[in-house]
Amino acid sequence: MEAASIAHAEHDGHEHHGPPPANRSSRVETQLLGMLLFIVSEVMVFGAFFTAYFFIRVVAGDEWFPFQGHKLPVAVAGVNTAILLSSSVTMHWAETSIKNGNRLGLKAGILSTFLLGCTFLFIQINEYAHIGFAPHDFAQASVFYGLTGLHGAHVFVGLTLLAMVVVRSFRGHYSPEEHRGVEVPGIYWHFVDVMWVVVYSSVYVL
Repeated sequence: MEAASIAHAEHDGHEHHGPPPANRSSRVETQLLGMLLFIVSEVMVFGAFFTAYFFIRVVAGDEWFPFQGHKLPVAVAGVNTAILLSSSVTMHWAETSIKNGNRLGLKAGILSTFLLGCTFLFIQINEYAHIGFAPHDFAQASVFYGLTGLHGAHVFVGLTLLAMVVVRSFRGHYSPEEHRGVEVPGIYWHFVDVMWVVVYSSVYVL
């Protein structure tokens, strides 16, 4: 019996190759890691657009808007900023609620976040329709549409993710133990909100 145990142990030793498996506590979940890496890549994309923006500001002698009689709707964009920041609060509400087992809070928070995001995107599209210039009219217009349009595209992606979370939330798919499906889109949505604060401060205020 003892010889058989030794042989079995030697067989197991030969079967294992490479380093021992990592402790579970030292691993980053694939969904979370994937989203964080994606956000890092998106920061680089925004960085390229901001490089163009600051290049225009320097080359044009800090001549931004008002430009050729055109002004940016700073007040409207400020209201839109408040709307988007409010959606971060409701997103946090949804995340906290599901972690505490509050399904009603999850549903109310995630639905509110989705509706606030839709409102933000609607106002931005309406701004484009009435702003009075097109992307090809002058370099400042190209950079303005490039930065705000890039962010708008990210809002659309975020709303798509939120729509799926809304549907799953109302179907009871999340729990205090299983809530990554809410947390990961939430991280992306908070990133979208932070980037808009940077865009609004640079493009509309400075």
